[in-house]
Amino acid sequence: MEIKSVLTSDAPKPGGHYSQAIVHQGLVYVAGQLGVDPRSAEPRAGTIEEQTELALANVSAILGAAGSDLSRVLKMTVYITDISLWGAVNQVYARILGDHRPARAIIPVRDLHNGYQIEIEAVAALNE
Repeated sequence: MEIKSVLTSDAPKPGGHYSQAIVHQGLVYVAGQLGVDPRSAEPRAGTIEEQTELALANVSAILGAAGSDLSRVLKMTVYITDISLWGAVNQVYARILGDHRPARAIIPVRDLHNGYQIEIEAVAALNE
């Protein structure tokens, strides 16, 4: 049973001892992604809508590098620093995911790195 790590320059490089994603037995496990622009070296937390778009774009880029995409996501976990952000996050999330509705949890947390307000992790099936 091979375990493969994923690394793409189209998403932020891991800031610690972890992989952007791991592929194992037909599934992709994407590490939590902040709303970080991978082309910028500077942390910049924009609006919650901007952060949500960037976090989902990072998840999407990593899924693509692993051989999957957003339409194959089985489960997303969304961490937000204030539950009042839920509505804005859900709007952007629904626009990007479209008709696809993976299982999802939104979990309020106290703080995220560098003042970011959202982090998204995912589990997806590989493309068939």
